[in-house]
Amino acid sequence: MNSPARVFLMNIGGEMLTKKIATASAVAVLVSTISIAANARDNIEIVGSSTVFPFATVVAETFGKKTGMTTPKIESTGSGGGAKLFCKGTGVGTPDITNASRRMKKSEFDLCAKNGVTDITEVLVGFDGIAIANSRIGPNFNAMTRKSLYLGLAAKVPAMATGRSWNGEQLIDNPFKNWSEIDPNLPNVAIKVLGPPPTSGTRDALQELAVEGGCKKFAHMKAMKKTDSKGYKKACRTIREDGAYVEMGENDNLIISKLANDKNAIGVFGFSFLDQNADKVKGADVDGKAITFENIASGAYPVSRPLYFYVKNAHRDAIKGLNEYIAEFTNEDTFGDDGYLVDKGLIPSPADKRAKFRNDGKNATKLSL
Repeated sequence: MNSPARVFLMNIGGEMLTKKIATASAVAVLVSTISIAANARDNIEIVGSSTVFPFATVVAETFGKKTGMTTPKIESTGSGGGAKLFCKGTGVGTPDITNASRRMKKSEFDLCAKNGVTDITEVLVGFDGIAIANSRIGPNFNAMTRKSLYLGLAAKVPAMATGRSWNGEQLIDNPFKNWSEIDPNLPNVAIKVLGPPPTSGTRDALQELAVEGGCKKFAHMKAMKKTDSKGYKKACRTIREDGAYVEMGENDNLIISKLANDKNAIGVFGFSFLDQNADKVKGADVDGKAITFENIASGAYPVSRPLYFYVKNAHRDAIKGLNEYIAEFTNEDTFGDDGYLVDKGLIPSPADKRAKFRNDGKNATKLSL
C-alpha cells in the first residue's frame, strides 16, 4: 500500500500522507512537479514586502513588455505575511516568489521545509534605508538619534532616562509624551509615529536597527544581552501600545497621505518612498547622518537594511516566464549601478554581490541557512 506508485496516486488525489509515506521525499518532489505542470498558471504570482513591491512592480511591467508574457501578479503582504504564504507548500495555489525587506528568518525557512518547500533560491536585490520622515511644512527632526527613537517608541524605558531618582536600572512604562521631553533639541510636539504592522520587514528593521540600536546606548541594557537575552530582546524591541505608535497596515502610500494632513506626525517607510515623494515629505537625519543614496550605500546612515526575493525552485519549469523574470530582475540594466531601479530609489549592492546573486538566480542555487 505504501509503494512509490501509491504515494504518486495519493498526491495526485490530494489526500493526506502519513508521516511514514511522506519520508519518500524524492517521490514527493517528483509528484509535486508533475502536479504543478498539469495545472500550471499562465502568470507568475509574487507576494511579500511593501518596500520591495514598487521595485518588483517596475520589473514585472518591463518583463511583460519585453517578453509579451502575462505581467506577474504582485501582492504587498509584508515580509512576514509573504513568507507564510510562500511556505505553505508547492503547487499553483501557492506563490512562486516572495519579496522581503530583511533576510528570511530561520523559523520561516523551517516552516518552508516542514511544508515541502525545500529548494529555495535567495537573491539580494540591493539596499534600502528606513526613513524617519514628516511633512515638508512640519518641524525639523534632524536632531533625531537612535537613542531618541528608543525612548520615544519603546514600551518600557530605564527609569534613569526620565530623570527619576530611584534605581536607574529599573524599567518603567514609557512616560514620554513629547519629543522635547526626550531631547530639548527635538520639536515640542506629541510623539506620534505612523508605521507598519508586525508582519512588515520595515517594522522588523525599525525595531532591530533603530529601537534596539538606541537601547544599546544604555550600558546596563547592552550588558543585559549577555545575562538575559530574552529579557533584553523584549525590553529593547517591544513597541509601545498607548497610541504613540499607530499601525498603518502594509501601505506606505497611506502613510505619505496621512503625513500631508498631520505636519507634526512622523512616518516610517523605505527610502524609495521618501525619494519618490520628496515634494510632500522630508527625511530626518539619524545620529547626524542624512538619509541619502550615498550614506545608505556606504553604510553611514545607521538605519539601513538589505532587500531580497526568494524563488520556489519547484515552480521554475512549470510556471511560464519565471526564469525570464528572475533574469530581468538580476540584469545589470535593472539592479546595477545605472539600472532603471536606481531611478526608483534602489541602492545597488556591490558589483561582486550582484554577480553572485545573478548566478544564483540563473542556476537555481539552493539556499542554506
